[in-house]
Amino acid sequence: MLFRSVLGVVHPDKVKKNSAARAGDRIILGKPLGVGILSAALKQGKLSESGYQRMIEFTTRLNRPGVELADMDAVHALTDVTGFGLAGHLLEMARGAGLTARLDWNRIPMIPEAIEYVKAGIYTGASTRNWAGYGAEASLASGMADWQQRLLTDPQTSGGLLIACTQDAAPQVLNAARARGFNEEADRKSTRLNSSHLGISYA
Repeated sequence: MLFRSVLGVVHPDKVKKNSAARAGDRIILGKPLGVGILSAALKQGKLSESGYQRMIEFTTRLNRPGVELADMDAVHALTDVTGFGLAGHLLEMARGAGLTARLDWNRIPMIPEAIEYVKAGIYTGASTRNWAGYGAEASLASGMADWQQRLLTDPQTSGGLLIACTQDAAPQVLNAARARGFNEEADRKSTRLNSSHLGISYA
């Protein structure tokens, strides 16, 4: 088994925590969801060549915009989406700030092929365990299907940055992401933290 650690030096004033989001902040996700589902399809021998290429693309794209985001005072909180999925890490952000996070399903970026696989019943066991662990603290809109919940709890390898910033700073945050090659995802999807619960709306 391979273990890695990362060491570095950062100015104390530039440390971004996952617990400092503020009411009314905009939430921006740097990469689409679904890498865990693609990985599950790969293990089952069902992943297409295009799906494999997408999985490699997103898991090897480093979250380089974090360097610029650390310099922005209007970026209040920052984390990355990994093993607990978007729902878990956003819930953690909301808990730390004493806020309720509200997401609009239709504004969450997702890998299209991952949607096809999860609808066909392909997903990770970790997704199920994630929901068992924190689902009681989240509420899904009526009409949402199990496959949608499994995308929200899908564990991500090298997942995207989850950024809480002021409304006015959102264009600057998005420009920083685009400058680092995050064109497809950051430009499309955002939502807001409202005034430790997670709610998902669906239309």
